[in-house]
Amino acid sequence: MRSLPVIQPGVSDASPPPFARIGIVGLGLIGGSLALACRRRWPQALVIGVDRNDVLEAAVVRHAIDVAADHLDMLAGAELVVLAAPVEANLALLARLDAHVEGEALVTDVGSTKRVVVEAARALPARLPFIGGHPFAGAARSGIEHGAPEMFEGRPWLLTPEPGTPADLVERLSGFVAALGAQPRVMAAGEHDRLMAALSHLPQLTATALMEVVGESAREAGLDLAGRGLRDTTRLASSPGEVWADVCATNDDHIGEALDALIASLRALRAGLRDTHAVEDAFARAQRWRERLDADRR
Repeated sequence: MRSLPVIQPGVSDASPPPFARIGIVGLGLIGGSLALACRRRWPQALVIGVDRNDVLEAAVVRHAIDVAADHLDMLAGAELVVLAAPVEANLALLARLDAHVEGEALVTDVGSTKRVVVEAARALPARLPFIGGHPFAGAARSGIEHGAPEMFEGRPWLLTPEPGTPADLVERLSGFVAALGAQPRVMAAGEHDRLMAALSHLPQLTATALMEVVGESAREAGLDLAGRGLRDTTRLASSPGEVWADVCATNDDHIGEALDALIASLRALRAGLRDTHAVEDAFARAQRWRERLDADRR
């Protein structure tokens, strides 16, 4: 993985946008935040939003887009197309872009698994080059109503170009990302999926399972006694299941390995509950990694 130069974000200025016509398909939390960020950074650019009518209405109310469309035809003249729907929906959208996007356009996505979409994008014509993308940002709640233009500021935005992708395209997309305040980094799609299984997918599934177990055990009356620790630990349990079902289906091998490692660790803790040294050692190892994690925030 290599880092790319970071451009300091700022308010709009007179400099031309890297893409004059930006099409965003899917205006949920990430797609909506991206639209808001683009409108703030480049008011002279045209931001085209494609989604259902009710979502488009919410986007218009928030002044997130210039053009609202419930079909792909409005992407005809786009210079950048961002697929911001769930992963499986993005795969279906890729197969339709050739018929709706005229001329040349750079295509990217914001999904949290990359191998399947990179492979599917190989079927695109040469005039529609694809570079996988994943902004490592978000919130526990979904929907454009929870979106924010500053969502990406200071956050990694992973790019997964295939070998042989022209360097100028990677630089152009990385410049776009950096201008929104994110930190573009390049890595292979396979390495991305392996890493995200540990950094993102496993924590999500762990929080989901933990909240289910605690809820079934404590029930409503018991949850009234819960403190901040449980709330902090299970914050991710509010995430939308329809999005994560796609993630699990498209990264099941790496997620399975991560779950197996967690299960082994839990079994070791279960077997050593009466072993003071074993419990203390487990806590000490976790604390060292937590200190390393916190050091990245300083």
